Amino acid sequence: MNFNKEFNEIITSDKWMMNILSIIRNLGLNDCWVGAGFVRNKIWDVKHQMGPTALNDVDVIYFDCNKLDKQEDLLIEEKLKLINTTINWSVKNQALMHLRNGHAPYIDCKHAISFWPETATAIAIKLDKEVQIQHIAPYGLDDLFNLQVRPTPNFNLDTYQHRIEDKKWKNKWNKLVIHSQIS
Repeated sequence: MNFNKEFNEIITSDKWMMNILSIIRNLGLNDCWVGAGFVRNKIWDVKHQMGPTALNDVDVIYFDCNKLDKQEDLLIEEKLKLINTTINWSVKNQALMHLRNGHAPYIDCKHAISFWPETATAIAIKLDKEVQIQHIAPYGLDDLFNLQVRPTPNFNLDTYQHRIEDKKWKNKWNKLVIHSQIS
């Protein structure tokens, strides 16, 4: 199915999310997105007819081969904390993340998030210059909207299993279907 319209309507109707996306757009970072739980939790909350679930952090990703010092990420986090102190910001240059993950270099954010743990998590959004929602989703939106949790083909299955146990998502969102392997 094509969930693009519903996806955009859900995001644009959330003033808090739109404010975050506006803040991130105004940073002017290259290939910059907000992803993971920021997107996933919102859709799961809507599909479960629940209020917003608290986030551990807001994951901001960007791709810039000219900012290969981890200190750059920390400086951006500090800048974001000055803008909004109520959010735990997590900023990661995806041009560096292949090193931590033991992969070949990523080519952009879309490529980098294809290595994230779950298909429903490997989604990121941003506002373009016309204040329209753009998204990247290497595995599409189907699993996210159909409440399917499955590992991405590029992620370690043992780590995925531990993550599923640790996150205890079924306790929050009981309609989720957790898959133990790639299908």
